[in-house]
Amino acid sequence: MMENSATGVLWPEQKLEILYQDEALVAVNKPSGLLVHRSLIDKHETQFAMQMVRDQIGQYVYPLHRLDRPTSGVLLMALSSEVARLISQQFEARTLQKSYLAIVRGHLTGEGLIDYPLVEQLDKIADKKANQHQPAKAAQTQYQCLAQSEIDAEINRYPTSRFSLLKLLPKHGRKHQIRRHLAHLRHPIIYDVNYGDNKYNKYFKNLNQATRLALHAHKLELTHPVSGQPLKLKAALDESFKQLLTMTKLTFNEERV
Repeated sequence: MMENSATGVLWPEQKLEILYQDEALVAVNKPSGLLVHRSLIDKHETQFAMQMVRDQIGQYVYPLHRLDRPTSGVLLMALSSEVARLISQQFEARTLQKSYLAIVRGHLTGEGLIDYPLVEQLDKIADKKANQHQPAKAAQTQYQCLAQSEIDAEINRYPTSRFSLLKLLPKHGRKHQIRRHLAHLRHPIIYDVNYGDNKYNKYFKNLNQATRLALHAHKLELTHPVSGQPLKLKAALDESFKQLLTMTKLTFNEERV
């Protein structure tokens, strides 16, 4: 195993878990803390999901979508430029369905739609030539509460602390959309260092130094670009996410999702 110095998260040095592979596509379960591809910001990093998958299967891969570095879960890649084009069309038409799991602060009950436009967050290095004054763009995320809990810990100003496990279906793909939407509702994701609650982040880091963002890309459903058949990909929760479930006393029922 190899440790990422920035996050303390461990992942296999040589191999990633392959969820699906055929002549057109390959999907892996990306660990939290692993970059999808090289970044101008993280020049010191030497391991990237795309490179690892390429070396693992002995074939060049084409990226189809992104997962934030601290987010784990289903990462899909094409094995040809033509397949990449066909899948990109599905992303643009929003005919793919991405499903995430997140642990958030507080009790967010029931289900609903977060309809909150977001201003695109530009990277200071990679997007320095882009228009820096863009209007907010449509962004919608469906949510469903799967479980709730309360622990005897005074993290903020209350004697106990509450948590919810959510299923999230983003309708758009804005940068950090789920994280920003949940922060907007004042139910930030646990250990979100960008949009979360610093007191909660500190509490969980003190409990476990390997604490990671409690966001997991659980499922990806699409139409296979060659066969035309429905394709459902699912990534199991890793140990670091399971540890957060244990620390928050949340129960995950796989049958409900």
